Amino acid sequence: MTFDPFGDFATRGYLRNVAKAKDPGIVQRLLHNSFLTGIDAALDHLKAQPSLSYADVLQTHKTLFEGVFPWAGEDRHTNASHIFVKKGSVIFAHPNDIRKAIDYALEKGQDEAFMAEKPGEVMGYLAYGHPFLDGNGRTIMLIHAELARRAGISIDWAATDKVQYLAALTPKLEEPGKGKLDAYLKPFIRKGLESSIADGIKAAPGLDGGNADTVAGETSNPMLQAQYEEQKAKRNGGRDLQ
Repeated sequence: MTFDPFGDFATRGYLRNVAKAKDPGIVQRLLHNSFLTGIDAALDHLKAQPSLSYADVLQTHKTLFEGVFPWAGEDRHTNASHIFVKKGSVIFAHPNDIRKAIDYALEKGQDEAFMAEKPGEVMGYLAYGHPFLDGNGRTIMLIHAELARRAGISIDWAATDKVQYLAALTPKLEEPGKGKLDAYLKPFIRKGLESSIADGIKAAPGLDGGNADTVAGETSNPMLQAQYEEQKAKRNGGRDLQ
């Protein structure tokens, strides 16, 4: 099923891309080229900030993808607040909860000791927040890499396996705090900095845009609301955190 949260795929193509393309292969090539064009500027912006904020996450997405999506830099709360978005069994953060999840990830990620010890935990919160309708993986990878740089570490993404990485990430989305993604990433943590953070990110698995999201349904749907609250309770153990 086509991911069509705007409801105008037939006239404006996939997510209103500038080319009005409907072919997923064409759109992914556009996204990849835009990503490669914008990565250095996006990383330079992040490096220049005294601390990272939600606005920097939005700016990173805009820098990477404004050549493809007119709405680049807008989160789901802005342009799709009426729907739940999911992948597989996981419903991503409710549009009203996106910023809470990302702010928590940034708070923990900017605790250098925490980030150096639990980079997988930080990645899990960034991934669950899922701020955008597309381009989430590449955007949060840049944010995560900058947080890692500030903590004096890097992840050797080229040595990781996409299938194993995603297998470790999925339970992190459903139930954080169990350490599965941290355990998977531990052998790939390097002390000190990579010679090129951009090259390291480009080597990361799971950045090809495959396995598209789906619209779970309207946020006003009582059954989906109940399912989301159940998932939220499982994630948080009763705490008011995403």
